[in-house]
Amino acid sequence: MLMRTDHIEIVPENFERSLAFYCDLLGFSVKHRYPLEAPPYIELAYLSQADIGLELLRIENPEAYQPPGSRAGLRCIAWEVDDMDATLADYTAKGIETTWGPLVTDAFVRAEICDPDGNAIELRQWFKS
Repeated sequence: MLMRTDHIEIVPENFERSLAFYCDLLGFSVKHRYPLEAPPYIELAYLSQADIGLELLRIENPEAYQPPGSRAGLRCIAWEVDDMDATLADYTAKGIETTWGPLVTDAFVRAEICDPDGNAIELRQWFKS
């Protein structure tokens, strides 16, 4: 039986830039960071915030790891927020652009931002019914 999402693994184009984005701008903290001796893997950083785990992998030649362009697969990471207006205002003050939305419905409000590599991050505030 599945209990929860343990972590989301990301291979960024620029490891340090993504580490700064997720920690300095989105508020994640580094739980573990250590070198790997398993080429093409060079380093791993495990980040956490609330019940969210992210694993950033530094690899040799990340551009070759995933060819550019459209592909079937993961479309976005989606996180629930408690206050969309406050979250977007905080992100805007930190220089994070809202790339889509917000869309307000009777059940939720939804918006998107992107990480430094253009990976979509969906933000959703559910309204209490």
